[in-house]
Amino acid sequence: MAISTGDILGHTQVGVYLSVVDDILFYPRSLDETSIEMLTESFEMEMHPFLVGGSSLLGSLLSGNAKGIAVADIATEEDLDELTSFCDVVVLESGVNAAGNLIECNEHGAVVSPVVPQAGVEMISEVLCVDAMHSKVAGHDTVGSMLVANSNGVLAHPDITREEAEAIESVMKVPVMVGTVTFGSPFVGAGCAASNTHALVGSGSTGPELSLIHISEPTRRYAISYGGV
Repeated sequence: MAISTGDILGHTQVGVYLSVVDDILFYPRSLDETSIEMLTESFEMEMHPFLVGGSSLLGSLLSGNAKGIAVADIATEEDLDELTSFCDVVVLESGVNAAGNLIECNEHGAVVSPVVPQAGVEMISEVLCVDAMHSKVAGHDTVGSMLVANSNGVLAHPDITREEAEAIESVMKVPVMVGTVTFGSPFVGAGCAASNTHALVGSGSTGPELSLIHISEPTRRYAISYGGV
């Protein structure tokens, strides 16, 4: 897998701003041309400028695969129309709704934060057409910040437990490895965006950190509502 380093909108937390959904890279509309060219050359995949409810935090607000996309309920009708041109969409509703922080998925499975009720997990499973399960990662509910996954593997927060890792490997059907990014940050999902062939990691990531990253029909809409923690 090819790996590059860089920042997005001046921030090392590139996974907060970028969302890779199957063969599409969603990036903020405000991104400068130099950064767009860098992403285009690095990822060599379809690029789509987007905002969720006016927010550039796409990695925190979107998660999905080739079959479906989960998005926060701050998405406007125009946003949803745009997303449903790609695949089915499920909207996470209520105060805790950052889909990218609450879900990590690949083409095989999805790990969903415990703050989402079981009915929500079942809906995510249906829309993304994968097995889905509840799990914390390293004791945290924001699983999307703790993991970055593709169809080859999962990079996880270094404090993930053996039980969590085994469960994640079972549902996502790829091996789990641990590591850090951006000179020691354990929040690998926030600091890395990955497709099946390329990973972008925030600047300042060290050689040893980079060496561990190997994670080389009409559409429908649904809604999930749940309480926060």
